[in-house]
Amino acid sequence: MLSDDEAAELYDVLNTWGDFPADHFYDALVERAPNVLDVGCGTGGMLHHARDRGHRGRLVGLDPDRAALTRARRRTDVEWWEGTAAALSAEAEFDLVTMTGHAFQCLTADEDLRCSLSAIRRALRPGGRFAFETRHPRAKAWEDWTPAHPVTVSRPRPLRLWHEVESVVGDVVSFTEAVADPEGTVLRVDRAALRFLGPDELDEFLTVAGFVVEERFGDWERGPLTEQSREIVTIASAVRQPQDRAAQAAPAPKP
Repeated sequence: MLSDDEAAELYDVLNTWGDFPADHFYDALVERAPNVLDVGCGTGGMLHHARDRGHRGRLVGLDPDRAALTRARRRTDVEWWEGTAAALSAEAEFDLVTMTGHAFQCLTADEDLRCSLSAIRRALRPGGRFAFETRHPRAKAWEDWTPAHPVTVSRPRPLRLWHEVESVVGDVVSFTEAVADPEGTVLRVDRAALRFLGPDELDEFLTVAGFVVEERFGDWERGPLTEQSREIVTIASAVRQPQDRAAQAAPAPKP
């Protein structure tokens, strides 16, 4: 069976920073920001890469996964914090906060999403930017998450991975990820859920938290967002303090 440490190593193999168009998009933002917080940093690939490229400012990675952070901490020239976005206590410390790898979609509950966005807003300096992406719900990416579309890897050992959707309830998709050996013997099954918010719903949550959308794209080449886009790439600016507790408790947009 795969241990959590092995799963973190496998994540590194499948998500080597610099292999994807999204990576270059975020690299350009990080390069220009003196103080950067990466929420959901995983094994730290983006921040490792930033140091390798000569970033001299403050770099901080935040993640609740201890095994992933153990791998991230191989680099000691970056700060690594264990925890969630909602529990973040930083105050006006960062010029840029990122959530890469569709980590934003892991915020499936309204309250968690509201608290996370408010905490990220507080962590930003006035005029700071929050950059993240989410899959466009109209593209229905989950329809391709089937055993008929496996991923094969050779390191850290030969393995096959595939996904299977268990349910689609409103805008939340629950699914499993199976890891098997080359002969098909299943070694591990993990369950996860992701939320697919459209641009209008995203903007309502962002506005309540004190953000305004500065730029929005439908792909990693900064193309316009259209009904055919598979991604919703957002750069939001921190323009004011989050609304008071009563406003935060107001009903969130319905899925």
